[in-house]
Amino acid sequence: MSEAYERERQNNSRLDELASKVSALRGVTVDIYDNARDQDVIDNSTDLFYNMSSSLKGSASRITRMARSGDKVAVFKLAAIISGVVVLLWLIWGWIAG
Repeated sequence: MSEAYERERQNNSRLDELASKVSALRGVTVDIYDNARDQDVIDNSTDLFYNMSSSLKGSASRITRMARSGDKVAVFKLAAIISGVVVLLWLIWGWIAG
């Protein structure tokens, strides 16, 4: 009877060890999944910034062409708009942060 009890105790101990290994494996699997999902977010962000960069480069080249064509009124209006947006963003940031 004592020998059967000892074997049952050993089986339970091994079962607990196996359960802890399965739990650790599940944790690693979840971490891998989370990392892959985060990597997808990073890739999407990279694509977004690349597209935004391309758009800004295109806008800058159009502004340069406009400035070279001698349309000083349009350049002045654009500078005023950009300055106004920067001041507005600065005020909003001060209101949010303050």
